[in-house]
Amino acid sequence: METKKLGFGLMRLPTLKNGEIDIEQVKQMADVFLENRFTYFDTSFVYHNGKSEDALRQAVVLRHPRESFTIATKFPTFAVQTEDQVEPIFARQLENLGTDYVDYYLLHILNTKLYNGVDGKGGVVKTCHLFNHVREWKRQGKVRHMGFSFHDSAELLDQILTENPDVEFVQIVINYFDWNSSFIRSKACYEVIRKHGKKVVVMEPVKGGCLAALPEASEQKLKAIDPAASPASWALRFAASQEGVLTVLSGMSNINQMQDNIGTMKGFKSLTMEEQEMLVKLADSRKESGPLGTADFSAYEGITYHGISAAALLDSYNAAMVQPNPNFSVELNYLANELLKIGVTDTGYPFPEETVIVNGLDVTAKVKEAWDFLIARCHI
Repeated sequence: METKKLGFGLMRLPTLKNGEIDIEQVKQMADVFLENRFTYFDTSFVYHNGKSEDALRQAVVLRHPRESFTIATKFPTFAVQTEDQVEPIFARQLENLGTDYVDYYLLHILNTKLYNGVDGKGGVVKTCHLFNHVREWKRQGKVRHMGFSFHDSAELLDQILTENPDVEFVQIVINYFDWNSSFIRSKACYEVIRKHGKKVVVMEPVKGGCLAALPEASEQKLKAIDPAASPASWALRFAASQEGVLTVLSGMSNINQMQDNIGTMKGFKSLTMEEQEMLVKLADSRKESGPLGTADFSAYEGITYHGISAAALLDSYNAAMVQPNPNFSVELNYLANELLKIGVTDTGYPFPEETVIVNGLDVTAKVKEAWDFLIARCHI
């Protein structure tokens, strides 16, 4: 089955007043999605408090031929302590989904802690032999393609793919805002995946809605090129234009968002290299609207605060604060990874006072503001 470059992410589904998933609206959205020959549905064991897989069963699996769509779901790597939990969870996922196989199966959110462990001796992925379990499920025909989602450094990504060469695809953050960001480093991670010859599934192409609304000058520049294209459509096309992309996930919450994305991706046309470079430059104007008022933190390169790059802290804090929900920003996953690399295993660690001087000026307050926000919301 050909996979068109738009995936329906079931992480931000429409809900009723009581907080439950609006299944009838999800059915309508799924029908429109399939009618337009899109097939990739992405869920997980934990989305919507564990109800997303069942929503996919009700809206799609029970109502459409199994060969007409593909299912991607994820093993809750972060919720497992012992290996005897692994098989029952997978069995429950198949039951939740109402299917006897999963097309694209991922280990969810691989990072330093889950892969190498806080002590570097092996995290739950290794101690519970999670890749081997997926290999066995694949041998049994219960999984068609093996992959993982990833939130960490390009260096760790290279290690995982080197040690597990039979992985077929990796899901990472790709958007033009994070293409060269300090922690997320979309471009560097993408290049590692392609170096290993693997496919890419894109998450956060619009960066949690951050790229759906741009500063007026940026929007006008895009309108001058294509008056009918929304800012979100430019972001989707940037992600989908990268070579080797299997699909671009969008966490669509209503039928209007779905129709806009389908309009963008149905007759998909790749951006030129000039257009891609223009968007990366436009990201700077979005960053300049943040609380720090700049996209350039090069003056802080080589300076650390509690062992972490001051430039990265400021860049990540500024990026989080221009997003619709800063407390849910992807950047928060990355500080924990950086702390583990320097041996910090508890965010409650009593960090000593430090002073940051840049070009003879005391900028401690600015760096501490970024640190305090990020450290309060990251979990190791």
